[in-house]
Amino acid sequence: MDVRQMREIPIADFLSAMGIQPKKQKGNILWYNAPYRTERTPSFKVDTNKNVWFDFGIGKGGDIFDLAGEFIGSKDFLLRVAFIARNGAYPLPIIEHPQRNEEKEPVFNDIWVRPLQDTRLLGYLEERGINAHVAIPNCEEVRCRVRGKRYYAIGFRNNAGGLELRNRFFKGCIPPKDISLKRNGSDVCAVFEGFMDYLSAMQLGIIASDWLVLNSVSNVEKAVRALHGYERIDCFLDNDEAGRRTFQRLHDCFGDKAIDRSSLYADHKDLNEFLFSKNAGNNV
Repeated sequence: MDVRQMREIPIADFLSAMGIQPKKQKGNILWYNAPYRTERTPSFKVDTNKNVWFDFGIGKGGDIFDLAGEFIGSKDFLLRVAFIARNGAYPLPIIEHPQRNEEKEPVFNDIWVRPLQDTRLLGYLEERGINAHVAIPNCEEVRCRVRGKRYYAIGFRNNAGGLELRNRFFKGCIPPKDISLKRNGSDVCAVFEGFMDYLSAMQLGIIASDWLVLNSVSNVEKAVRALHGYERIDCFLDNDEAGRRTFQRLHDCFGDKAIDRSSLYADHKDLNEFLFSKNAGNNV
């Protein structure tokens, strides 16, 4: 897939792949609640004929790349491409220079999954403060071929059977994209943005409850549906704008049942960075 083909991905399909559905439709116009901010009345429209969007709440619009920029708050084109690749219908762990007349091909081939045992992957997790006794029961080892090249990564299952991928050099996903939820019969659920934060919490011993990993803040609406019925929702989200928006959405839905636990790592971007710095301090 080249840049031109990615631009032609229907915006409505891209939003649907992230679990975001229109609130109403009139002809070729779809109306949504803005997917990257909180609102009660739909003011975000998609013209399916022209494949463009416009958000009346902020006075901005454009193509799928402009939309990705609003989600991640960045003007960096490659970051926008990576966001579309990870969260849409065409996940790509590696961004390559576009080539003309390139034939569409499956992104992942020869996928092979086994229990996590590769010393390089375990070593990477160890560097991030996560020991093998935490990682091995929760993760898998994934090997695959991407455009003729072999890759290996740590794999983390989501509820739809997809695999979130991580190694020292990239993040990606073997579709389908979804949340990861483990129910242990608790009336409390801990919520994390990514599986590295969940593993960090396990390493720190700070959760003894059900848990949910978003695997992308764009999955927040799926999380909302899954979290109904819990008496308390402990939110260990990133200390950035996306994390704050996600917590606000959960708080809007669940009120004081949703508790912001980010004060635990207030001086750090996320829980894994906190764990890493904590271990570094202990080694001084």
